[in-house]
Amino acid sequence: MHKGTAIKKELRQAADAAEGVTNSRTFELLARAGFAASGVLHILVGLIAIRLASGGSGSADFSGAVAELASQPAGPFLLWGSFAACAALAIWQASDAIFDYGRLPTKEKVGKKLKAAAQALVFAGLALTLASFAMGTGSGGDNQQSATDLTVTVMKAPGGVALLVLVGVGIAVTGVIYGIRGVKKSFEKHLKMPADPKARTAVKVLGVAGYVAKGTVLFLTGLLIAIATLRASPEESTGLDGGLKALRDQPFGIYLLAAVGAGLICYGVYMVVRARLAKMTQ
Repeated sequence: MHKGTAIKKELRQAADAAEGVTNSRTFELLARAGFAASGVLHILVGLIAIRLASGGSGSADFSGAVAELASQPAGPFLLWGSFAACAALAIWQASDAIFDYGRLPTKEKVGKKLKAAAQALVFAGLALTLASFAMGTGSGGDNQQSATDLTVTVMKAPGGVALLVLVGVGIAVTGVIYGIRGVKKSFEKHLKMPADPKARTAVKVLGVAGYVAKGTVLFLTGLLIAIATLRASPEESTGLDGGLKALRDQPFGIYLLAAVGAGLICYGVYMVVRARLAKMTQ
């Protein structure tokens, strides 16, 4: 019994120490930089989308955006700096999922913890993509094939088809949620809005346009995954890049794609602003 109590005490002390580190001012600043890094990547995806609408080429997803970042003169520095920032934000969100929201009602607490955990996975994925390019193992041109290969692998697994349909529907629903969040301006509750009326209006405009555009992209991506799975056509499951290119192929698609690209740029700028205005403590 005494040994078990001692182990619990040590685990509690370790947890307190970990929480103390993630709540430090230095770590908070690095985590805030993660929002800015994500914003820059969204801006680059938006620019690539506009390039595609103009008849150009490129991979309109985060691997394509990171490839653009890597091609800059200070590429390695930008990649490793962005990796550290996104990794810090992933850890910060994981800390929220583990340690925070304890005083909320159970239903609300579970929802917020799951949301924080999902955000942690998203930023961890960005960090891994940045790290792979920084180490020279990433490529901006093979993302569609990777998405197709992954779809084929999962479809062959027991229950894989149902899982992929659920994933596609989940991403599409997330897109709808993003769009609603933009229209209702519910993103404001996560920010310390500036006092200046013009600055407040600018943040609202960026947030509305950005969330609606990101919601559209997520909805298209999820829809493609679900449809490709139901048709047993994994080559149609091409991720974010495929979703944007599918939009381009629709009637008036080049204009829609350009609008979505502009919206993603707005979302990117919003995320850079969020790095300064985000409410980090729960």
